[in-house]
Amino acid sequence: MCVACYVDEAAKDKIIAYSAKFHEVTQSPYGSEDEIGMLHLIDGASRSAILSRADASKMFDLSVDNFVGMPGWFGAGDQPYQIWMTHTPRGEVAGNSMGVSLEANQLVAYSGDGISMYTHCGTHIDTFNHFGYNGKIFNGFSVDEYLGSRAWTKCGAEKHPPILARGVLLDVAAMHGVDRLPPSHPIGKADLEACLKHQGMELHVGDVVLIRTGQMNLWPDIGFVRDTPGLNREGAEYLTKHGAVMIGADNLTLEQTPAAPGLNFFPVHTYLLAEAGVPLLEMAQLDELAADKLYEFAFFGACIKLRGATGAPMRPVAMPLR
Repeated sequence: MCVACYVDEAAKDKIIAYSAKFHEVTQSPYGSEDEIGMLHLIDGASRSAILSRADASKMFDLSVDNFVGMPGWFGAGDQPYQIWMTHTPRGEVAGNSMGVSLEANQLVAYSGDGISMYTHCGTHIDTFNHFGYNGKIFNGFSVDEYLGSRAWTKCGAEKHPPILARGVLLDVAAMHGVDRLPPSHPIGKADLEACLKHQGMELHVGDVVLIRTGQMNLWPDIGFVRDTPGLNREGAEYLTKHGAVMIGADNLTLEQTPAAPGLNFFPVHTYLLAEAGVPLLEMAQLDELAADKLYEFAFFGACIKLRGATGAPMRPVAMPLR
């Protein structure tokens, strides 16, 4: 199938990937102030259409737990997940932080806690300010104009709307007849087309596409982070030119690691975020969907609105379709 035949001509105008140029940030067809890219394809009509088919009697939780010692992307020195108590019932009896009577502290068992984490811990989205080219991110927003001392003022997680759309699971591991793809296995066009044929599926413009590599079989062992099978740029182009609005996977980085030799050490991240205007979902728990062979579903996910952040935790769910 040729690239030009992925979608009809009318749909191409909506798909940012058809305007992409290699290693250049793309100016959005949705306007100079656009910060959500392909998520523009989700509207009231598309949400109503998929919601009308959703069977809410069964829900699949696609997120992992966050806990001390969890695997994650810490190779660049970012902090791992940490949680600590800020208030405990017995501590309040001794410390009395609320300034109340002893009897009140003995009656009211008060607990509180705080967390510290890299915004790319656990199941999360990657936003467009996470990766770009030559000092610019998607839609041409530059570090000189839009990156402050604390955070970006463009394309942060708070700009992402809740995502309600048709979801598609591509169980590439099962298509190959294995529980988990080999280390660093690249998922390209051939794998994706074979998986669609194996599952009897078609991609639609506006889909959230989730790829199962089987890497969650290693969770939460540290091996989960090493030499991950995943999408390569060819595979990413295939999905974006079919009109995917978000692409996710059950591995650490969505993409194959380490990347194929070359100057760009994250070719899929940079392509999706800076060129194609497609956000990422990483570390999704897809094993229950795969066990039920639920390849088409209603997908719902909303990230925490962390202003200016390059990523944010998300708790996505899937519901079967009637």
